[in-house]
Amino acid sequence: MIVTVTLNPSLDRTLQVDRLVRGEVLRAGHTHNDPGGKGVNVARALSAHGTPVVSVLPVGGSTGAALAALLTEAGVDHVAVPGRHRTRANVSIVEPDGTTTKINEPGVALDPDELRAVTEAVIDRVSPGDWVVTAGSVAPGQDPEVYAVIGDAVRAAGARWAVDTSGAALAASLRALPDLVKPNREELSEVLGSPLDTLAAVVDACRDLVGDSDRSVLCSLGPDGAVLVDRDRALHATGPRVQVENTVGAGDALLAGHLHGLSVDGSPAAGLRHGIAWATAAVATPGTGVPAPDRVRPDDVRITEAATAALTHLETA
Repeated sequence: MIVTVTLNPSLDRTLQVDRLVRGEVLRAGHTHNDPGGKGVNVARALSAHGTPVVSVLPVGGSTGAALAALLTEAGVDHVAVPGRHRTRANVSIVEPDGTTTKINEPGVALDPDELRAVTEAVIDRVSPGDWVVTAGSVAPGQDPEVYAVIGDAVRAAGARWAVDTSGAALAASLRALPDLVKPNREELSEVLGSPLDTLAAVVDACRDLVGDSDRSVLCSLGPDGAVLVDRDRALHATGPRVQVENTVGAGDALLAGHLHGLSVDGSPAAGLRHGIAWATAAVATPGTGVPAPDRVRPDDVRITEAATAALTHLETA
């Protein structure tokens, strides 16, 4: 079982336009709503592929009700913990070439009782050996240690903890020693305070995070794929070039596919292969929809030892 935790979920609305022009009145060619938030996206992707998963999230107000209804409609097992404040709403504006402009509401910090209810809902659903994913931003004013607190409870229950967040919340989570960390290159660079312009720099940074521990670091590199580094290996994977429809949620698909691959095969390389295949399918999927199983092609993913391409300069987008 995989349990995802999203403390700052959202109702995501995607608008497709011919061209984004600042200050003009634009007509959207297509619109749709999706349940959003990184942990929610991970759960949606896993559920679509038949991997046992439950999404735990606080919901409040009309947008929270709509978010929960969309999860029910999609058949995603979830625990909607009642919240005192309205769940935020986000808007993504997508142009024909896949360029995405996303406007996110900040959300509202959860109070101690709400956090306690979320943590209890998580612990009620996990067993030893399960994975718990804490993912996404935390609202302004939220204690950045919040994911670390949940992670400590998860580890005490015998489950494994994966974290995908950024900034102060990522730094605090790293100090709590998660089993798996999934930053992107920019988030990793920010938390370490140094630029990561080459594959060698990314791999070295991931190795520093791993140290002598059993931790794994899965770092997404956008069009350059991803690297997976643990104590025994450093792997670099890339997928085939595809027509980019939308980049929102690609990192979430990477993490979901990685966990799915681990559940199917158990090997880190299989996790990485599935992760890249899912992420590749995700960027070719309009809106924030999850990649359909028939569009995921793990056999098209190329994996090499990261050291063989250590001097490769990375793209910036």
